[in-house]
Amino acid sequence: MKITVRVWRQPSPDVAGRMVSYEVPDVSEHMSFLEMLDVLNERLTMEGDDPIAFDSDCREGICGMCGLVINGIAHGPQQTTTCQLHMRSFSDGDVIDIEPWRAEPFPVIKDLVVDRGAFDRIIQAGGYISAPTGTAPEAHAQLVPKRDADHAFDAATCIGCGACVAACPNGSAMLFTAAKITHLGLLPQGQPERHSRVLGMVSQHDEEGFGNCTNIGECTAVCPKGIPLETISRLNRDLLGALMKGNN
Repeated sequence: MKITVRVWRQPSPDVAGRMVSYEVPDVSEHMSFLEMLDVLNERLTMEGDDPIAFDSDCREGICGMCGLVINGIAHGPQQTTTCQLHMRSFSDGDVIDIEPWRAEPFPVIKDLVVDRGAFDRIIQAGGYISAPTGTAPEAHAQLVPKRDADHAFDAATCIGCGACVAACPNGSAMLFTAAKITHLGLLPQGQPERHSRVLGMVSQHDEEGFGNCTNIGECTAVCPKGIPLETISRLNRDLLGALMKGNN
């Protein structure tokens, strides 16, 4: 295939960015989207141009580093990570727009790379458990109902890519925050900090400048791990419980 990509180029956070068009010939349908960008970058480097900066790491759909907005959709036309998106999802002659995550708490570092440190600070505000040091307890010492274990595992699959924020009209990170709160709050080991966790993480979410959740559902529509919207309902129940306990 021969395609045209229009890529957001921004040399640094202090310089205004713009969309720049590049033609990419001989694109195989078997290439991943990032491999297509690699081919383009090789050509730009050989021509003496600055290659396009973008994040990636595992390229196996499990690390969440590769977030891009492709044709206005977080991660592109398939509900998967950008690194697992293949060029067979596009057609010969297509014009593809590629942009970074658009959210105030995710400032652009360069081109398609954004600073997602806000997510780290939300985790630091409560995404942990108290664990005594010493010998690890026997695996079956604390029984967990299968239903709770299944829901906790589903929430724990969140890879923190930020697609939920990029897709949300409000720029909310509530699906991410809810996933991190839920997967610990459903397990016995997470109970000692259950109330302080939800209060701390929601407070940090708001302090970072993320928007409010209005249950539009765009977050779940693009989430590559399919985190359900009901995860936010669990967060709201925990938050209400924590606030009621604080008022007693």
